[in-house]
Amino acid sequence: MSLTSTLYTGLSGLDVNQVQLNVVGNNIANANTVGYKSSRALFSSQFYVTTNAGTAPSTDVGGSNPSQLGLGAQVAAIQQNFSPGTIEPTGVDTDMAVDGNGFFIVNDAGSQQYTRDGSFTLNSADQLVTTSGAFVQGYGVDAQNNVVPDQLQNITIPLGTTTSAQATSNVTLQGNLNASGVVATGQSILNSQLLTTVGGLAAPTGATLLTSLASESAPATPLVAVGDVYTLTGQQDGSTLAPQTFTVTATSTVNDLNTFLSGGLGIDTATGGTPPPGATIETSTTNPDAATLVVTGNLGTDNALSLSGSALVNQNGVSPFTFVDGTDNAGFASNPNGESVHTSFVAYDSLGTPVTVNVTAVLQSQATTGNTWQFYATSAQNEGGTGTFLGAGTLTFDANGNLKSVTGNTLDINRGGTGAVSPLPITLNFGSVTQLSGTTSQLVMTSQDGSPIGSLQSFSVGTDGTIVGSYSNGQTKTLGQVAVATFKNDDGLLDNGGNTYSSSANSGVAVVSAPESLGAGAIRSGSLELSNVDLSTEFTNLIVASTGYSAASKVITTSDELLTDLLNTTR
Repeated sequence: MSLTSTLYTGLSGLDVNQVQLNVVGNNIANANTVGYKSSRALFSSQFYVTTNAGTAPSTDVGGSNPSQLGLGAQVAAIQQNFSPGTIEPTGVDTDMAVDGNGFFIVNDAGSQQYTRDGSFTLNSADQLVTTSGAFVQGYGVDAQNNVVPDQLQNITIPLGTTTSAQATSNVTLQGNLNASGVVATGQSILNSQLLTTVGGLAAPTGATLLTSLASESAPATPLVAVGDVYTLTGQQDGSTLAPQTFTVTATSTVNDLNTFLSGGLGIDTATGGTPPPGATIETSTTNPDAATLVVTGNLGTDNALSLSGSALVNQNGVSPFTFVDGTDNAGFASNPNGESVHTSFVAYDSLGTPVTVNVTAVLQSQATTGNTWQFYATSAQNEGGTGTFLGAGTLTFDANGNLKSVTGNTLDINRGGTGAVSPLPITLNFGSVTQLSGTTSQLVMTSQDGSPIGSLQSFSVGTDGTIVGSYSNGQTKTLGQVAVATFKNDDGLLDNGGNTYSSSANSGVAVVSAPESLGAGAIRSGSLELSNVDLSTEFTNLIVASTGYSAASKVITTSDELLTDLLNTTR
């Protein structure tokens, strides 16, 4: 071989080490690039010149090995290292990282590309995009906010947009009713002062005009006048009930007032009982020309009623009636007792208006086969002049304390005159309520499916890529799902620059799926995957490459000196 060949051999060493320096330099330059994957240069020897092919051993000679002379090195491959980088929390909602195998899918001017860089942002159209403006791809949702898979589209997160109100149709109640409590046998019985008709000549009846009522102590003075507006603010178990109003007309009767009192106090007059609940008028047992308004409440301690001196006042703040605990003509005395529990919850009508519903459950009976509870439902937003009482029902439990049957758990709330759909039907679900012995009874609302109008305030991304939006009305809705792509051979991807890749003939087709499925990794929201460049390794490679470059240059220098010496021999 000539010295000239040695020059080209040294030159090949310069070339391959120059490539190595370029690769190392690129890695170092991208040490802080999000999602960057480092590369390495792999060398191989170039073709060889065979000076002796070698001989086989024989009886005369032991054989000889081949003799070959190499002609330098070449770059065999530049290989990317797809090992994961460190995942660093950023706290930015739109930042994401793939923890494991897979790539985010982006659409750049109609071209589907792939990236590990999850530094996304929202554009002015609320679309999730990369820093270069490519659209992040994923799955949308249908009208019921269910993810629609296998249909890639741009991901949209419409922060600030409003969602329409949704009427409540189902309410779930949970708790435990004390099975060892005392059965309710008494209720509140409130008596007014003795009343007569104006002039004191006859006892009033249900048909008596309100304007003809007078106190027995002042029979000449009417208690009520046409046009008076009375406000009722009674109390149930110490809690003030929502105010209710009643306007006196020229035809208003005592029965009309009793209906108003029963409705305003949420008394169940339909179920019946002994004594029957409701407001009535009873002739005095001591004065045949006088009568008493008697208000009988529902059973149970939590249904205890109170009408203070200011509980029923007219527009001038005057209270013509005074009520105290008393008895009725059948001899029943005011004695609200028995195990009971009260809860309230807020539902929503079709316009998103809040509607407060009160539920009181009372232990009605005990038996070896199981106990029965009576529940009462009221609402001050029950419009249309029908009063606050919505309905009553029963809960029957078996001997193990499990709910066996329910009656009357569908409530119709009158929303007439509000502009909302009326009635508002609500089903009370007691399936999670138990009846076991305890110190007290507890009953709470755990969920309801209605909501007022709200705006999208924030969002979160789950490990499976599901995007869930949080609204100002407390609702959460699925907005979409981030999709990822995996490949049989990541090394076969084409690096487009800008942290994106394209598939090639040797990468295999993209397998598109949801995160955490088909071998894809999980999504870490509010985080970014850092570059996997190891600077200590790169600095070592830098030294090795520069040493190799220097050594190859020495080969060229030495060959040049020898050629010079050869030429000088002719002088």
